[in-house]
Amino acid sequence: MNKRDLRTAVAGTKLAIFTVVSVLVTATLASIMGNVGFGDRVLYRAEFSTASGLGEGDDVRVAGITVGEVLSVDIEGGDHAMVSFRIDKTVPLTSASGAQVRYLNLVGDRYLALTQDASSKEPGPGETTGATSASSVSDSEDVAPSEATPLRKGQAIAMSNTTPALDLTELFNGFQPLFQALQPKDVNKLSLNLIRVLQGEGGTIASLLSETASLTSALAERDQLIGDVITNLSKTLSTVNAHHAELADLIKQLSGWMKDLARDKEAIGDSISSIGDLTDELAGLLTDVRPFVKKDIKELKRVVGVLNKPDNQKLLDKTLERLPETLESQARIGSYGSWYNYYLCDLDFSIKLPSLGDVLDNSPAVKAIQKKLDNVAFYSRAERCKL
Repeated sequence: MNKRDLRTAVAGTKLAIFTVVSVLVTATLASIMGNVGFGDRVLYRAEFSTASGLGEGDDVRVAGITVGEVLSVDIEGGDHAMVSFRIDKTVPLTSASGAQVRYLNLVGDRYLALTQDASSKEPGPGETTGATSASSVSDSEDVAPSEATPLRKGQAIAMSNTTPALDLTELFNGFQPLFQALQPKDVNKLSLNLIRVLQGEGGTIASLLSETASLTSALAERDQLIGDVITNLSKTLSTVNAHHAELADLIKQLSGWMKDLARDKEAIGDSISSIGDLTDELAGLLTDVRPFVKKDIKELKRVVGVLNKPDNQKLLDKTLERLPETLESQARIGSYGSWYNYYLCDLDFSIKLPSLGDVLDNSPAVKAIQKKLDNVAFYSRAERCKL
């Protein structure tokens, strides 16, 4: 095996190893990001009053660890949702197990959380963290943890053991009666009078109190509407109260993040400006270089075609073999100063006779002459050529 074949074999081996490693890493990343499981999984279902925001492919988690995925969310009975999901066989579910729809991140993505005991599920709309209602007591007495039975494949978790996610639409709709009761012009008028009195621009305390009394009377007349607002918000506030610790941590983290951004605002602004300048320069460079690159690629194709010929390949291989020796000689010659002295000490070349016809070309005399001309060499006997 010559040097060229050896280099080709080594390069091919490296390419094969790199390809195998790349395929394994890509498959591993696809398995992790795509929630692809390799163990046995069991199909279960869970009945929710509402499964808003939950969709096919969302994670199913136990204690924060992904154990499966949601397969489908279907309407059943016209007033509730049936969620079908698949989890690892090693995760046991019983008639006492609970299911909750939780928020995965701030953009609204959700996931299905499973608990071994439905009594540990978070309060949902209409539930409170205080005294337990009669219905919940009845449910917990019917299915005690000690009497829980394993769920069969395809069996559903009852709606009494499931909790939907917080409905933000219900939160905003809760304020709707208050918004309808108050007239914007009344609020604006009260604010204007208050500003004028405080600035001494006109008006009296009496008029301010009159406006305040008018607004207070309007609110008193709409106490039923305000009561409706409080009733509508009680469900949402109970759920928010159950997550007050997480909400406080989130606000603290956001505060720290905004402080860091404010501290680095100048650096961020300069970076954005520099990126814009770099983009402009790069676009101009590509526009200017494109015609030359196109021409170079066209000429490179022609050069490769010439070098691909067998005779030229042999000549190129021979040139590359002699290149280290030639470069060493050039370095020695250039050490005398900022110039090069070249002397023609030897000259090797060959001469190809033109065709004289098949008869003459194959004659012994012509062949002998051509053989002599295939390797013509001249050598100098000068002292400088003996170095």
